[in-house]
Amino acid sequence: MLTVYGLNGRIFSGSLEGLRELGPVQAVARLRAVEPVRRDAIEEPSVLLGGPVPGEPGGLLATPEPRQQAALAAYSQTQAQRGAGGAARQALNLTEQLMSRQLITVPVSSTVAQGLDILARARIGQAPVLNRQQRLVGLLLRADLLPIPSALQDGAAWARWFERPVGDVMWTPVPAARPDTPLREVAQALLDLRLPGLPVMNDAGELLGFISRSDILRAVTREPPLDLWG
Repeated sequence: MLTVYGLNGRIFSGSLEGLRELGPVQAVARLRAVEPVRRDAIEEPSVLLGGPVPGEPGGLLATPEPRQQAALAAYSQTQAQRGAGGAARQALNLTEQLMSRQLITVPVSSTVAQGLDILARARIGQAPVLNRQQRLVGLLLRADLLPIPSALQDGAAWARWFERPVGDVMWTPVPAARPDTPLREVAQALLDLRLPGLPVMNDAGELLGFISRSDILRAVTREPPLDLWG
């Protein structure tokens, strides 16, 4: 199940099919769909599962990092156990199994400059936006905080931009997942809406965590003992 939160609270709770038909969400998605693709729109990994590794070599022939080596060793051991009649691999299919629980949030009263500083310090590409009651009202994307340089002609225009409230540039209304939302459903929502991640909320509207595309991709590439789609 997915939910949607806006400035006035929860406005939807239901299936992915229902989310696709929700006008306010699709309107924001269409606006983002016509934006030019920029290099700064590439999403960074979420906080809990680690940030980018400086100087990490790329390519198929690169030496695996220690975590990858450990995962591959665990995979080999699991395969041996299965061949000897051991237990089946653990199924990984719910949001709560991958979501980050270390929360980085942005107050809705922040300026664009303050929001950008919060994201930069945490080395993340997005964060939920909360109101004074600590309720979800939006999602702030770093790519939305850095306009195309030609759009702002002088220093005064840049100053005015960074003084704007994040409420003017955040994604709202914002979809959110529940801990028991299937990962397939989350992945499809991210594709449909061109979002890098979703906040994770409980039934009481409390923020529990965040799940990103990187969380899902990392599980596919670095956790071979787990059956992501099992």
